[in-house]
Amino acid sequence: MNFFTTDRVEMSESHFAHGDDKLRQIARDVLEHAMKRGASAAETEVSDGFGQTVTVRQAEVETIEYNRDKGIGVTVYLGKQRGHASTTDFSAQAVRDTVDAALSIARFTATDECAGLADEDMLARSIPDLDLWHPWGLSVERAIELAKACEQAGFAADSRLTNSEGATVSTQESHFIYGNSLGFLAGYPSSRHGVWCALVAGKNDDMQRDEWYETARDGVELPTVESVGRRAGERAAGRLGARKITTRQAPVLFEAPLASSLIGHFAAAVSGGNLYRKSSFLLDSAGKPVFSANVNIAEQPHVPKGLASAPFDEEGVATRSRDVVSSGIVQGYFLSSYSGRKLALKTTGNAGGTHNLILRDTGADFAGLLKAMGTGLLVTELMGQGVNSVTGDYSRGAAGFWVENGAVAYPVQEITIAGNLKDMYRAIVAVGNDIVRRGARQCGSILIERMTVAGD
Repeated sequence: MNFFTTDRVEMSESHFAHGDDKLRQIARDVLEHAMKRGASAAETEVSDGFGQTVTVRQAEVETIEYNRDKGIGVTVYLGKQRGHASTTDFSAQAVRDTVDAALSIARFTATDECAGLADEDMLARSIPDLDLWHPWGLSVERAIELAKACEQAGFAADSRLTNSEGATVSTQESHFIYGNSLGFLAGYPSSRHGVWCALVAGKNDDMQRDEWYETARDGVELPTVESVGRRAGERAAGRLGARKITTRQAPVLFEAPLASSLIGHFAAAVSGGNLYRKSSFLLDSAGKPVFSANVNIAEQPHVPKGLASAPFDEEGVATRSRDVVSSGIVQGYFLSSYSGRKLALKTTGNAGGTHNLILRDTGADFAGLLKAMGTGLLVTELMGQGVNSVTGDYSRGAAGFWVENGAVAYPVQEITIAGNLKDMYRAIVAVGNDIVRRGARQCGSILIERMTVAGD
């Protein structure tokens, strides 16, 4: 039984390969066949999308890519036994075969007392319109023009720029329907558009590369392609003459695009899967101080046009705004129905991931953070995957700039920054208001009081 209302977005049948009504009917067919074949419960997601990506390099078109994607995912339950199968074939026979395959898998799967659909009282009963779908209508000819203008502006930023890895303009649209045997059936369309540029400066033994990109739900809200190219060019040229530095203890300022990775490590550590497997350095951290007292993180899933906004998660559970960290203290975890049951807790509406984690700034702009740091390391690039999710040990290759008396002194390279995430979180001195919005985590630059900076 349907127990909620939703404002459906009308979509042209010719816009997507398969319209909203078609996806809904396939979802109903999946659930009906699963229940007829003996499933005690079932859920499905049916999706359809398309996109266009154009890359220009050295003023010449390098690639033009078109993608059309569709799929059906089916999960069935025989009591506490679970089976899953998927297909990209939307024919009626393929739908039936996929359901049967999922049932066959379930019969040979061990019983898991935590398996099952989300609790019915947790499902979304109304679906707010979050304004996530904005078709760009960008012709391939216009995309080529924009990519060329982006790269050209990048080269014009500095005479020392000598090469390009290209400029890319991309537009993507998709829509889906999720349904389950409790009567939930809902979905929505979304879009994501982006501009990217990477340039190389210098020659011979002194060559440096850097990039910049922007992404948005609505193409008209992207910065100009010229500004993206310029920023990539200025960043690459600014790294010329990079030096090594000697090993020392020093303050470290993570530039905003990289700072979000620190929030990502936290989100992973307090996600249900890692918690119930005990593969996290933040076990039993709810209600405890993990960060310095000036750190506040909120999850805001209903931000209009937000890159990670969603009215419900992958199980149909309603998403809700909440404080995740308040004055440094962890207020809750990120749980799906399954991981919640494993931990004897309720789902937090995070099946499939987080929704707009926003780190509140402490009032300083980027220049203010440099001044507060005084002398230390500004990190603008991280390399390697040296993060231990169980212990929190952190060691990554880095490049950036050495800062003296609150001003950038010179670029640095071939260094390693090391510490432990528990210590790093407690040593956060300030968070900038130079917020970069590129995905599920949004924050400004983060200043950490002290880390090991290893060089020569």
